[in-house]
Amino acid sequence: MGDYTKGRHARDDTMSRVCKFTGRRSSAGRTYTHRGKAKYLGGVGTKVTGKTKRTFKPNIQTVTAIVDGSVQRIKVSTKAMKMGLVTKPLRRKYAYRPGTASEDAVVDTVASEAATTSGSDAAEEAPVADA
Repeated sequence: MGDYTKGRHARDDTMSRVCKFTGRRSSAGRTYTHRGKAKYLGGVGTKVTGKTKRTFKPNIQTVTAIVDGSVQRIKVSTKAMKMGLVTKPLRRKYAYRPGTASEDAVVDTVASEAATTSGSDAAEEAPVADA
Protein backbone atom coordinates (compact mmCIF):
# COMPACT_ATOMS: atom_id res chain seq x y z
CA MET A 1 0.00 0.00 0.00
CA GLY A 2 2.77 2.48 0.82
CA ASP A 3 4.39 2.35 -2.63
CA TYR A 4 4.13 5.83 -4.22
CA THR A 5 5.97 5.14 -7.45
CA LYS A 6 2.99 5.27 -9.82
CA GLY A 7 0.11 7.57 -10.46
CA ARG A 8 -0.29 11.12 -9.26
CA HIS A 9 1.93 10.59 -6.19
CA ALA A 10 5.04 9.77 -8.20
CA ARG A 11 8.00 12.09 -7.54
CA ASP A 12 9.68 11.82 -10.95
CA ASP A 13 10.55 15.44 -11.78
CA THR A 14 11.82 14.95 -15.34
CA MET A 15 8.81 16.53 -17.04
CA SER A 16 7.53 18.70 -14.22
CA ARG A 17 8.03 22.40 -13.53
CA VAL A 18 10.78 21.94 -10.92
CA CYS A 19 14.17 23.66 -10.68
CA LYS A 20 17.08 21.21 -10.64
CA PHE A 21 19.15 23.35 -8.25
CA THR A 22 16.76 25.17 -5.92
CA GLY A 23 13.80 22.74 -6.00
CA ARG A 24 11.30 25.52 -6.71
CA ARG A 25 8.00 24.13 -7.94
CA SER A 26 4.40 25.18 -8.44
CA SER A 27 2.57 25.86 -5.20
CA ALA A 28 -1.11 26.22 -4.39
CA GLY A 29 -2.79 29.29 -2.97
CA ARG A 30 -5.87 31.47 -3.14
CA THR A 31 -6.86 34.73 -4.75
CA TYR A 32 -9.26 36.90 -2.78
CA THR A 33 -11.99 39.06 -4.33
CA HIS A 34 -12.95 42.19 -2.36
CA ARG A 35 -15.75 44.71 -2.50
CA GLY A 36 -16.25 47.97 -0.69
CA LYS A 37 -14.15 51.02 0.09
CA ALA A 38 -11.26 50.91 2.57
CA LYS A 39 -11.78 52.63 5.91
CA TYR A 40 -8.76 54.87 5.49
CA LEU A 41 -10.34 56.16 2.30
CA GLY A 42 -13.58 57.03 4.08
CA GLY A 43 -15.55 53.85 3.48
CA VAL A 44 -17.01 51.27 5.83
CA GLY A 45 -14.32 48.67 5.01
CA THR A 46 -13.69 45.99 2.45
CA LYS A 47 -15.38 42.60 2.50
CA VAL A 48 -14.17 39.33 1.00
CA THR A 49 -16.72 38.16 -1.53
CA GLY A 50 -14.86 35.13 -2.89
CA LYS A 51 -11.84 32.91 -2.51
CA THR A 52 -10.65 31.09 -5.62
CA LYS A 53 -7.91 28.48 -5.74
CA ARG A 54 -4.92 29.25 -7.92
CA THR A 55 -1.35 28.07 -8.51
CA PHE A 56 1.79 30.16 -8.09
CA LYS A 57 4.16 29.13 -10.86
CA PRO A 58 7.92 29.80 -10.62
CA ASN A 59 9.82 31.19 -13.58
CA ILE A 60 11.35 27.94 -14.85
CA GLN A 61 13.43 27.97 -18.03
CA THR A 62 14.85 25.07 -20.02
CA VAL A 63 18.58 25.72 -20.35
CA THR A 64 21.56 23.93 -21.85
CA ALA A 65 24.09 23.62 -19.04
CA ILE A 66 27.07 21.58 -17.88
CA VAL A 67 26.02 19.05 -15.24
CA ASP A 68 28.66 16.66 -13.84
CA GLY A 69 30.98 17.39 -16.77
CA SER A 70 28.42 16.67 -19.51
CA VAL A 71 26.19 19.03 -21.47
CA GLN A 72 22.49 18.55 -20.67
CA ARG A 73 19.21 20.39 -21.09
CA ILE A 74 17.76 21.02 -17.64
CA LYS A 75 14.95 23.02 -16.09
CA VAL A 76 16.25 25.86 -13.94
CA SER A 77 14.60 28.75 -12.11
CA THR A 78 15.74 32.24 -13.04
CA LYS A 79 16.70 32.77 -9.40
CA ALA A 80 19.23 29.93 -9.72
CA MET A 81 20.62 31.60 -12.84
CA LYS A 82 21.02 34.91 -11.00
CA MET A 83 22.71 33.14 -8.08
CA GLY A 84 25.29 31.69 -10.48
CA LEU A 85 24.41 28.02 -9.94
CA VAL A 86 24.19 27.34 -13.70
CA THR A 87 27.36 26.94 -15.78
CA LYS A 88 26.65 27.25 -19.46
CA PRO A 89 28.82 25.45 -22.02
CA LEU A 90 30.93 27.20 -24.62
CA ARG A 91 28.97 28.10 -27.71
CA ARG A 92 31.44 26.49 -30.08
CA LYS A 93 32.16 22.80 -29.73
CA TYR A 94 35.62 22.82 -31.31
CA ALA A 95 36.95 24.69 -28.28
CA TYR A 96 36.63 21.47 -26.23
CA ARG A 97 39.09 19.50 -28.40
CA PRO A 98 42.70 19.39 -27.19
CA GLY A 99 45.25 21.39 -29.16
CA THR A 100 42.78 23.97 -30.43
CA ALA A 101 42.61 27.75 -30.40
CA SER A 102 42.04 27.98 -26.64
CA GLU A 103 45.46 26.45 -25.84
CA ASP A 104 47.13 28.56 -28.54
CA ALA A 105 45.64 31.67 -26.96
CA VAL A 106 47.14 30.73 -23.59
CA VAL A 107 50.57 30.21 -25.19
CA ASP A 108 50.29 33.57 -26.99
CA THR A 109 49.41 35.43 -23.78
CA VAL A 110 52.31 33.83 -21.90
CA ALA A 111 54.70 34.75 -24.71
CA SER A 112 53.44 38.34 -24.84
CA GLU A 113 53.79 38.70 -21.06
CA ALA A 114 57.38 37.42 -21.26
CA ALA A 115 58.17 39.91 -24.01
CA THR A 116 56.75 42.85 -22.06
CA THR A 117 58.62 41.95 -18.86
CA SER A 118 61.94 41.48 -20.68
CA GLY A 119 61.43 44.82 -22.45
CA SER A 120 60.80 46.64 -19.17
CA ASP A 121 63.94 45.06 -17.61
CA ALA A 122 66.05 46.34 -20.50
CA ALA A 123 64.66 49.86 -20.01
CA GLU A 124 65.59 49.82 -16.31
CA GLU A 125 69.20 48.72 -17.00
CA ALA A 126 69.84 51.42 -19.60
CA PRO A 127 72.08 54.25 -18.30
CA VAL A 128 70.40 57.60 -17.74
CA ALA A 129 72.16 60.65 -19.18
CA ASP A 130 72.35 63.63 -16.81
CA ALA A 131 71.62 66.99 -18.33
